[in-house]
Amino acid sequence: MSINAEISLSEYLNKYFGFGHFKGNQEVIIRNVLAGNDTFVLMPTGGGKSLCYQLPALIMDGTAIIISPLIALMKNQVDSMRSFSVEDGVAHFMNSSLNKAQIQKVRQDVTSGVTKMLYVAPESLTKDENIQFLKGVKISFYAIDEAHCISEWGHDFRPEYRRIRPIINEIGTAPLIALTATATPKVQSDIQKNLGMLEASVFKSSFNRPNLYYEIRPKVNATKEIIRYIKNNTGKSGIIYCLSRKKVEELAEILKVNGIKALAYHAGMDSSTRSGNQDKYLMEDVDVIVATIAFGMGIDKPDVRYVIHYDIPKSLEGYYQETGRSGRDGGEGQCITFYSYKDIQKLEKFMQGKPVAEQEIGKQLLLETVTYAETSVCRRKMLLHYFGEEYKEDNCGCCDNCLNPKQQFEGHEYLQMVLETVVAVKEKFKADHIISILTGNANTAVKSYKHNKLETFGEGVEKDVRFWNAILRQAMVMKFLDKDIDNYGLILLTEKGKDFLEKSYDIMFTQDHEYEEAEDDDAGGPPGGKSGAVDDELFNMLKDLRKKVSKKKNLPPFVIFQDPSLEDMSIQYPITIEELQNISGVGAGKAKRYGKEFIDLIKAYVDDKEIIRPQDMVVKSIANKSLLKVFIIQSIDRKMDLDDIAGAKNLEMPELLTEIEAIVNSGTKLNIDYYIDKTVEEEKREEIFTYFREQAETESIEEAMKYLDDEDFNEEEIRLIRIKFLSELGN
Repeated sequence: MSINAEISLSEYLNKYFGFGHFKGNQEVIIRNVLAGNDTFVLMPTGGGKSLCYQLPALIMDGTAIIISPLIALMKNQVDSMRSFSVEDGVAHFMNSSLNKAQIQKVRQDVTSGVTKMLYVAPESLTKDENIQFLKGVKISFYAIDEAHCISEWGHDFRPEYRRIRPIINEIGTAPLIALTATATPKVQSDIQKNLGMLEASVFKSSFNRPNLYYEIRPKVNATKEIIRYIKNNTGKSGIIYCLSRKKVEELAEILKVNGIKALAYHAGMDSSTRSGNQDKYLMEDVDVIVATIAFGMGIDKPDVRYVIHYDIPKSLEGYYQETGRSGRDGGEGQCITFYSYKDIQKLEKFMQGKPVAEQEIGKQLLLETVTYAETSVCRRKMLLHYFGEEYKEDNCGCCDNCLNPKQQFEGHEYLQMVLETVVAVKEKFKADHIISILTGNANTAVKSYKHNKLETFGEGVEKDVRFWNAILRQAMVMKFLDKDIDNYGLILLTEKGKDFLEKSYDIMFTQDHEYEEAEDDDAGGPPGGKSGAVDDELFNMLKDLRKKVSKKKNLPPFVIFQDPSLEDMSIQYPITIEELQNISGVGAGKAKRYGKEFIDLIKAYVDDKEIIRPQDMVVKSIANKSLLKVFIIQSIDRKMDLDDIAGAKNLEMPELLTEIEAIVNSGTKLNIDYYIDKTVEEEKREEIFTYFREQAETESIEEAMKYLDDEDFNEEEIRLIRIKFLSELGN
């Protein structure tokens, strides 16, 4: 269909969406769709892909079929379209979340011509009853959103996407528009071949997002770093991506415990919780979503100010798409990723057991991710090169490598060795094979091709594999080498590379990063994390204050704060109630009840002695015990027998009592009278309680056993009453 020249597209844009002008390539893409041509759109996140099919759908006769991979994404798009129209039926989705009555309503609206856009999941499209229904519908065009899902080389491959073309042929052909935010030249070629649209008009927008700042950090104390970052950016919206559901839940809990408004999101949650958490984030009831990659596809929140990757993604497409969710309004967008090669090794292990071809693709994609993480070349230049785009600036001024450049060295001899080796193996091998030859590694593959007989074999033995990887990847960015699209990973010589071999010249390379290897401590060390020596002078002052407070409150000193807590205060110097909560064995309750005098003393001491406090306050940890702690508290609230609680969590009674003691020592009040009343005789209860109330100088069980006649009292009874005592009087 072509548009009447008298009615401008801008008028349609304003009429339906209220916008005054198009962005980037939108207008020329829309004209191509209206002209009935197949169209391939490669447009980064935030570029306005959706409008490229929404506006033509509203203008053209019939219903546009939009094939989309996620139910959440469809709902979001349909809600958005309905907000622009007086007619709710203008857009519908058809997927497994609908009941029979809802499906009937959708079909009525489509048949009557009210519906201009029908969003369909590929799984629903394959159902025979839907194919038969759509055969009777006037279809204006098909839009395949998130088209990278078609390619095995894409970051989110879905086998059902490979079946789209045959089903379209069965329903009835109409023009196609395929859209994606992330596709390398290889993935683009795959998509066009699979959809039978090799002749399509291709519209490729620049992948450069100049407002985004890219940074890779070593994965050392990552949790602590994240908490500090968020607290320095209070009130800003952010997304944190983790690879596992378990880590998502753990990290969300740790953030909450540390006073950050955060929620979890992953595919394993029930749909109402998941969509509820998403809505709270969109409505700004929470600042941070901790998520797996299930979150964010098509979620149009323009003011996400930071995207943090706790785990590095499996591919650069995934990384680009996820980081692209920040700064969609053109404002600030910080993209920070924590990197450890150990994470890459974990990902490689996960691939074991998959088909060999899938493993090979996965390894190649991971290799690109390692390349990006470890390079010291401009991150923007590397990223754009990966997507087939050249970034000509030497310094983007908005990534860690450009702001903190690494040392350079003259490397034309190294480049020459690499290029000569690529020529010698007739451009039929991948980077790792080239490097094996240069470093003199006579492995099975090198020997079988007799490449250990080449002139360049062992010529680069004085340098390691990491060094040669850096030379190869920088040679690709500089366009001396390229990768074969059809046989992904094979290294080819470019015209520029051939010219260099004819006549070499001086050329500068940059040293790569070497990230220190360390496990993330999940919360800044063990509870009470001792990160320095105890300040004895302060420790004694705090003990004196504790004695004074205990007399005033008429309580034993250990009820106020126990010695390990005072020691931790003498290391960390907390000067706010919030910081005091992060001290070992304190918690919110105790900090609020007893904390003010202690932080006032510490602050005066710090000011007087001009002490530089540790920058890394101990992060309040929930570690892996958070779920156990919650279970214990909830079970005691429900008056569940302690033996049953221990049995449910496979704990011995002494282990359960240790957990309960830790909860109470941190300031949480627990009432276990219901259990004590039936297990400890009344006389014993009173005697033990009186001991802790009037005679005890410490909380020691051994001392209590000595004072009380240990033949009459057992350790479990004393521990139970001590829990009751500390809970009632200390909390």
